[in-house]
Amino acid sequence: MNETTTVKRHGDHVPNDQARYEVGADDLPLHCPLPDMSLWDSHPRVYLPIEKTGQAKCPYCGAEFVLKP
Repeated sequence: MNETTTVKRHGDHVPNDQARYEVGADDLPLHCPLPDMSLWDSHPRVYLPIEKTGQAKCPYCGAEFVLKP
């Protein structure tokens, strides 16, 4: 999937349900899986450095994250 999804804090996302996520400042420090993913323990939590470039990719599941301005 190539859609961008705005992450919501309602537990309605599952890991890998999208290939790309938009995240905001309230999601920092960024880690994957995100806390609102219903299966948050799908792989070990990994912190992703997104602040400098505005983009990050999870080395476990390949999810791409884009920081909203």
